[in-house]
Amino acid sequence: MNIEIIAGSPRQGSVTYRVALFLQHLLQHTTNYNVQIIDVREWEFPLMQQEVFSASDQGPAALQPLIKRVFAANAFIIITPEYNGSYTPAVKVLFDHFPKQHHKAFGIVTASTGTLGGIRASQQLQLLINALFGIGSPYMLVTPFVDKKFDETGTLTDAAFQKSVDVFVKEFLWLAESLTPLLQIKE
Repeated sequence: MNIEIIAGSPRQGSVTYRVALFLQHLLQHTTNYNVQIIDVREWEFPLMQQEVFSASDQGPAALQPLIKRVFAANAFIIITPEYNGSYTPAVKVLFDHFPKQHHKAFGIVTASTGTLGGIRASQQLQLLINALFGIGSPYMLVTPFVDKKFDETGTLTDAAFQKSVDVFVKEFLWLAESLTPLLQIKE
C-alpha cells in the first residue's frame, strides 16, 4: 500500500512538519507500506489556471514525479495547521489539480501551538474529503501545543500524547487496509 502524508504548511520552519516526520517514521517502522511525505513547500502549484490532471502522464514536466505519486496513493494523511478556522490554501490547491479520490482513505491531522490544536481545520477537512469522494477516518489527531509535543527532528517529546497517536494510527490503518481491496477491484 502507498500512503502519502501531505505536509500542508507552506511556511518555512513549519512546526506541523514535525508531525509528518514522526508519522512517516512510525509507519515505516511498524508496517511494510511505502510511506512518503508530500511537502507542499517543495512544489509550485499554479492556481487553477489549467485542467485537472486526469491521468498520471498529464501535467507539467516539473510536476510529473508528484502527479505519479498522487495517482499511485492508496491513502492519504493530511497534516495542516489552522489558517483562519480552516486548512491551508496549499492543501486545497494540491487536491484541486487531481480528479476525485474515490474510496481512498484519509487521515486528518491538525496542529497548532495553541490550545485548540487546529480543531476547526479538522472540521473543514472533513468537508473537503467528502467532496473528493474519499473516506475520512473519524479518528483524527488534533495536536495542541505541537511545538511542545514534537522536536525539530520529528521526535515525540510528550510521552502522554503517544496514546492519541496510537489510536489515530490504528484506526487509520484499519480504514486504509479495509478500502484497499475496493481500489484494486476498481482498477
